[in-house]
Amino acid sequence: MKYEINKLQTIPKELEDIKTPPKSLFYVGDTSLLEMPKVSIVGTRRPNSYTKDFTFSLAKALSDAGVCVVSGGAMGVDALAHQGAFPNTISVLANSLDFFYPAVNQKLLSNIYENSLALSEYEKDYKARPYSFVNRNRLVVALGEVLVVTQADENSGSLRSVEFALDQGKKIFVLPQRLRESDGTNKLLKEGKADVIYDISTFISQFGTNIKPSKKGEDEEFFSKNPSLDEAIQKYGSKIYELELEGKILIKNLKVYLS
Repeated sequence: MKYEINKLQTIPKELEDIKTPPKSLFYVGDTSLLEMPKVSIVGTRRPNSYTKDFTFSLAKALSDAGVCVVSGGAMGVDALAHQGAFPNTISVLANSLDFFYPAVNQKLLSNIYENSLALSEYEKDYKARPYSFVNRNRLVVALGEVLVVTQADENSGSLRSVEFALDQGKKIFVLPQRLRESDGTNKLLKEGKADVIYDISTFISQFGTNIKPSKKGEDEEFFSKNPSLDEAIQKYGSKIYELELEGKILIKNLKVYLS
């Protein structure tokens, strides 16, 4: 493998106070992503079409608003979360970083190694085992401010992540799913353990995120097209109202204009 694997000198602050913090963490990629606001997204390896679309859209909107998406590098929801948020994404793996697993995600993981950040608590030549997936999940959950479970069956690995979130005092969010299509998340709602994401922009606005550094003229080009307020919030989050107060934009009749 051509990628240089390094060891973090200090454990991220989000991991210091969990019940079993990692003794060490290895990484490939851009560690500055650890300084961004972060949201963890997990779910089934076999998402339905609705979940696929929503997971990707949610991850992209978070990334566009300057939030880093954390997930576990697995097939299904994990992969969609990474793809939607790319390059603002962190993948925590259940194996060492000297090989790609699962192999079907090799291209995705390679892109993350090159442009984002991959983390693992395992040293060279360590292959994933049942308990290492559980260990990975606790780190995925701990790194995010909140946990989003977009689809999960009962007794799934994603619900083990929910247990970690509850132990860590993290708020849990789910999608509104049809009956019999996501029994795990529907049960969380029934038990009052999760909130529903009905609107992406409303969900993102709680993080108080900043606009990402943009290419020269990118913001002006976006606003010159007079986007809808919803489109602007999806891209910039609550920062859109700061721009209005600064007099840089005008919001009128649910449309946004350059001032």
